[in-house]
Formats: sequence, C-alpha cells, structure tokens
Amino acid sequence: MARISHKGIKEQKPSLIAAQYTFFTALYVRLSLEEQEGGLTEKIKNQRELLLEYIREKPEYQLVDIYCDNGCTGTNFDRPQWQRLMEDVKAGRVNCIIVKDLSRLGRNYLEAGDYIEKIFPFFGVRFIAVTDRYDSLTSDPAEDGLVVP
Repeated sequence: MARISHKGIKEQKPSLIAAQYTFFTALYVRLSLEEQEGGLTEKIKNQRELLLEYIREKPEYQLVDIYCDNGCTGTNFDRPQWQRLMEDVKAGRVNCIIVKDLSRLGRNYLEAGDYIEKIFPFFGVRFIAVTDRYDSLTSDPAEDGLVVP
C-alpha cells in the first residue's frame, strides 16, 4: 500500500474547529460577601451581561445555564452553584465554562490552577476567562497562555 504524503496540508486552526463544534456552555458568576451590597448586586448583573454579550453572536455556544454564587468567597471551591456546575460537567451536560476573569473562578490560585490544568482537560472542558483573554482551546502553554502563580 502506498503512503500518502501530508506535505503541504495545513492543520485546521482551533478557531475553525470551534466554529464547527457545539459547546454546551455554562456561564459562571461570583461575588464575594465583601463585594456585595445585598441581594443580586449590580456587579453580578454586569458580569452576567458581559458573558451573555460574549456568546450572543456565537452560534457554537449553546447556553446550558448561568451559575451564580452571590456572597461566596473565592478562597475555596465549596460553593453551592460551583458544586452544581461541576456535577453538570461530570454528567456531560457542560463542556465549556466561561467566566469574566480568573478571580471569578477562584482566588485560591493553586486550586484554580488545578482546575485549569488538570480537571477541565480531564473532563474535556473548554475554559474561557473573557477579560483575561484566555481560552483553553487556543492557548499554548509553551507560549504566553494564562499564568497562574
């Protein structure tokens, strides 16, 4: 059997792959007790609107749910809506998580790093931090991807 040359065949870019694939998307918003002023604050609404605007014109993102931990610390991941989100990830209902920025994911950067580098890839979850301009699908860890201290 003759071998086929792959010379000259260009690899598909991640952005083209993303446009051809449906991402079952969770938007995660969080505000700590210190940051909130009672109830569903303006900051939570702003986070939610920013994320909804981000996915609005992108048909590859199918919104599953918005998970909101209002008044929860970011120093650990023992948050009710985060736990519900992770159950949906484990059940295969969510394969993309979008947050405003890394601090909304968590302020314990060691544990947040474990999610980004180990847990999300294990479950095949794409992770996006909008204002940090980080997307796990297009980042190259060898280059200038998101640096978690």
